[in-house]
Amino acid sequence: MTPIVEIRNLNKSFPGVRALIDARFDLVAGEVHALMGENGAGKSTLMKVLAGVYQKDGGTIKINGQEVEISGPRAAQALGVGIIHQELNLMSHMSVANNIFIGREPRNRFGVVDKQRMNKETQAILDRLHLKLDPETLVSELTVAKQQMVEIAKALSFHGTKVLILDEPTAALNNAEIDDLFKIIRQLKEHGVGMVYISHKMDELKRISDRVTVMRDGQYIGTVPTAETSMDTIIGMMVGRQLFDGDGPTPAPQNAEVVLEVKNLNRGRVIKNVSFQVRKGEILGFAGLMGAGRTEVARAIFGADKIDSGEIIVHGQTASIKTPTDAVKHGIGYLSEDRKHFGLATGMDVEANIVLTTMKRFLSANFFLKQKAIRETALHFVKQLDIKTPNVSQKVAFLSGGNQQKVVIAKWLVRDCEVLFFDEPTRGIDVGAKSEIYKLLNTLAEQGRAIVMISSELPEVLRLSHRILVMCEGRITGELKAGEATQENIMQYATQRETTQFN
Repeated sequence: MTPIVEIRNLNKSFPGVRALIDARFDLVAGEVHALMGENGAGKSTLMKVLAGVYQKDGGTIKINGQEVEISGPRAAQALGVGIIHQELNLMSHMSVANNIFIGREPRNRFGVVDKQRMNKETQAILDRLHLKLDPETLVSELTVAKQQMVEIAKALSFHGTKVLILDEPTAALNNAEIDDLFKIIRQLKEHGVGMVYISHKMDELKRISDRVTVMRDGQYIGTVPTAETSMDTIIGMMVGRQLFDGDGPTPAPQNAEVVLEVKNLNRGRVIKNVSFQVRKGEILGFAGLMGAGRTEVARAIFGADKIDSGEIIVHGQTASIKTPTDAVKHGIGYLSEDRKHFGLATGMDVEANIVLTTMKRFLSANFFLKQKAIRETALHFVKQLDIKTPNVSQKVAFLSGGNQQKVVIAKWLVRDCEVLFFDEPTRGIDVGAKSEIYKLLNTLAEQGRAIVMISSELPEVLRLSHRILVMCEGRITGELKAGEATQENIMQYATQRETTQFN
């Protein structure tokens, strides 16, 4: 069978970086072909070349056996290639129909947009996907999952779309929404659409993909059938090195000092009478379903959100924390789950981001920057945390997700915070970088830092935490020690609503 896409010896460079080196890939009709690799492996770059976002420096691309030159996204769409980016590109103030046909709205003989026809054509696409959506609904009123479905509908609205690229499509979806997405993917398979599926989530690949191609450092490593290949084999192909695989955290020091204590914290309906302690050298895990209130607790303690009542105690002394600045003064750092918006200044370079919270320390006469000291500090943490960057002058926006996360960690280590809140520390990070973050968290705990880790990945919580607090509907519903915690009893506590409270 002739592949609908065949890529050979593809090369692409950016300033200071060879992103693709003789890369290859192929896709047949009606398959889901997973593309895997660590952050920075070249997966997204390869697919962006296929989608016309980037132009190749060399190599060949064949569509249906014919060599093609893809000069831009429009050219790719004309060839039947659509892409759903990780960051959705919809106009929230416009309707579903307007988003699907933006820039190519059907018009009547007078050149006026034919709204009725546009809505009708939109409805036909939505029906094909079995989506119950009104074409006139504003995108801003839709959930992230529904917006993603609109992106898929938009890609399919170009007649003859036979290739669909899905880049981290489940990053912001819950389990029920993932199931809905997979139903649509299976429907598209039946219609002969070939799909490229980029994801870090191993369990998803087993469920939905037919083949897996692995890339590493911009190069093709190999292609294997999903059903017949173990996850360990695929991970080995991805990382090409031994991963940190500790059995769990090192034992927490017995009778260690309580660094942070929270008493009876309340905020509206999202935080209800929350109390807990975290000790020096301890990793305290927070588990729970989406909307349980875990992030809200962290933000309240950090002073990002105002509390209604409650007490925050640091080293035995009541702390008045009304702003993040107050929290930092008391030695509390917060690594947000949305590192690009709340953790990093993406337009700035690595060294500026690392010293961002301690800039006053690097001022001479309160005016002149101590550039040498900034450079030395940045280089120290780049080496200590093994941040992969060409140099400390590189813009943070160009680093992989795992390395961006390390820059955020470095920022709080420079500040020497004793209490660190990690909110979804490995979201959007590949298996190799996850391993490095796990090792780093254990090291920080061994150094005596008190760590609170919020994670939706239960294996992650179980692997790293000395104790686990479980939340449901704003309340702490259970506490488990590392040795007694299982996914089953965590989920029991995570679904313990007030109306179903156990005796």
